[in-house]
Amino acid sequence: MTLAAAMADPFVERAPPLLRVAGLAKRYGEQHALAGISFDVHAGEVLGLIGPNGAGKTTLLEALAGLIPVDAGELMWRGAPSTSAERRDVLFYLPDGLRPWDDELVLRVLAFFATVHGRTQHEVAETIDSVGLAPVLRKRVHTLSKGFARRLMLALALLTPQPLLLMDEPFDGFDLRQTRDVMALIRRVAASGRTLVLAIHQLGDAERVCDRFVLLADGAVRGTGTLDQLRAQTKLQSASLESASLEDVFLALT
Repeated sequence: MTLAAAMADPFVERAPPLLRVAGLAKRYGEQHALAGISFDVHAGEVLGLIGPNGAGKTTLLEALAGLIPVDAGELMWRGAPSTSAERRDVLFYLPDGLRPWDDELVLRVLAFFATVHGRTQHEVAETIDSVGLAPVLRKRVHTLSKGFARRLMLALALLTPQPLLLMDEPFDGFDLRQTRDVMALIRRVAASGRTLVLAIHQLGDAERVCDRFVLLADGAVRGTGTLDQLRAQTKLQSASLESASLEDVFLALT
């Protein structure tokens, strides 16, 4: 039986999603930062959390990573309830704008991370090459441009062993060519078996790199699925439905 046939067969037992988010809620006073967020993350996919600034993307990532408490909801890892402490062993969160160990040399930061996670010199060299860090290895972190600082953080994420990577605005600070290179790298990482959840506000970038999407607006989910599935959820005219972009779909659903 093919994979497609197995997925369509109601009698075939399916594995639980890698991560299931059910009814996640977070309030700051009277403001609902997250309002009953529910979605699944499947192993080996690139899932995009899509929405404008203020939609709740960063709050959601911080909640998934266990960095902030939530008021309601549950997270399931491979079908079993997961605590914040347990999630640290299975996911790694890469925030936007983080620049740790700012007075250290880039090479020393990489070496430290490699030692902590048991990575070989060959694996470190491959990671340096994959993100284009070679020109700044002897520079201190605080001297890096925004783009190279993002490359360093991406390299650190790639050196971690956790199967799920959460990334907040992974293309921030990159020009067009660099963004395309990072997209290709993300697709290679997913093809190797890791799973990525990316918070992205640039819908064109998201459409090019993600397999599925969670559309967020005002702290609530407005749609989930592939682009074709989201198109089917809109009220766009059939003549324009097939060619509707992620931007078109987002505007129609929010």
